[in-house]
Amino acid sequence: MTIAPERVEETVAPRPSTSGRARFVLILGGLSAFGPLSIDMYLPALPQMAGELRAADATVQLTLSAFIIGLAIGQLILGPLSDAIGRRKPLVAGLALYMVGSILCAVAPTAELLIAARGVQAFGAAAGIVIARATVRDLYSGTAMTKFFSLLMLVNGLAPILAPIVGGQILNWTSWRGVFVCLTVFGAILLAVVFFLLPEPLPEERRTPARFGSVLRKYASLLRDRSFLGYALASGLMFGSLFAYISGSSFALQGVYGLSPQAYSLVFGLNGIGIVAVGQLNGRIVGRFPERTLLTVGLVIAAVAGFGVLAATVLDLGLIGLLIPLFVLVSSIGMVAPNASSLALAEQARSAGSASALLGVLQFVVGGLATPLVGLGGPGTAVPMGIVMAAFGVLALLAFGTMTRSTAPEPLALQQA
Repeated sequence: MTIAPERVEETVAPRPSTSGRARFVLILGGLSAFGPLSIDMYLPALPQMAGELRAADATVQLTLSAFIIGLAIGQLILGPLSDAIGRRKPLVAGLALYMVGSILCAVAPTAELLIAARGVQAFGAAAGIVIARATVRDLYSGTAMTKFFSLLMLVNGLAPILAPIVGGQILNWTSWRGVFVCLTVFGAILLAVVFFLLPEPLPEERRTPARFGSVLRKYASLLRDRSFLGYALASGLMFGSLFAYISGSSFALQGVYGLSPQAYSLVFGLNGIGIVAVGQLNGRIVGRFPERTLLTVGLVIAAVAGFGVLAATVLDLGLIGLLIPLFVLVSSIGMVAPNASSLALAEQARSAGSASALLGVLQFVVGGLATPLVGLGGPGTAVPMGIVMAAFGVLALLAFGTMTRSTAPEPLALQQA
């Protein structure tokens, strides 16, 4: 079964029916939530894992870096592959590999083996992330695509809300290994849903060969495209700031500010609510305001909030003084991510998988670079987290402002989508 392809020359892409749209939101949202779930659900257990595995905090944090790097490599391979053979086959294989990696994480006896298992898990998770984003581009264009990306934030935002809360509750009756058992079950459910309910969104006539040379040339062409690269870097650097928060907040809020795992989970969930709320606001107002304008607003807010986080950690403004700018910065992702993704993919209809892969790689490579920087100051300070979050927020704004170009107003048909 194949969904009717988007005709690039048309101003409005054909799209699924209302019931089909709801199904796609849930399925694609679940697939793109792989990353947040696999990262956030075990965050409350990081201190416990360090103790049980007799490893330093910095070593345990490498499980985050390994996952992020695995996501990057997986997307680079699976994105072009999905352009060549369709979306379903790589997706099904990736979900199966994710389950294998999750099982290996659950039984890992040492921190080093856990780090390796996280790499396997991440490679499988990459299929869900890159193919979900490419599928949106297969089905939508223009403002309609931005609205759908914003709608996905409703599902994606639930991941950081529910994952650490569920992870914290799991720790009440089992060890951190139970978290990975739950992730295995989640992967199995999504595998069944994809196999039985997700039709192939990319028909054969729109597929492109995945020869090694042509793939390299396509990536080189994307990297030479200043506009694409500017949007991708803006998104990636913002994710760097977000990953600094993800990797550092567990140790900072529990170790420095004394929150329990359950209280930390609630704080993390509240920030997830911010992502959802801002994402839905973005979906309502896009079309009234251009995506570029909304992206500018989101990046400026994030940069200012980043300085607020830095000030709170350096000047010791207390827990409330830190939580307020943290909330603002994390919430701004709900405006930055859908607009940056839509603008970056707007001109990539025939190579959505490759463009989606490079977009995701920049996000997670930058995130992987940011993660170990947070632990450089040791467990007794939150200042490194503040420095990294502020720096990456400013760099995201600079990349957007210096590399992207303003485009002509969108057609009226897209404005009304």
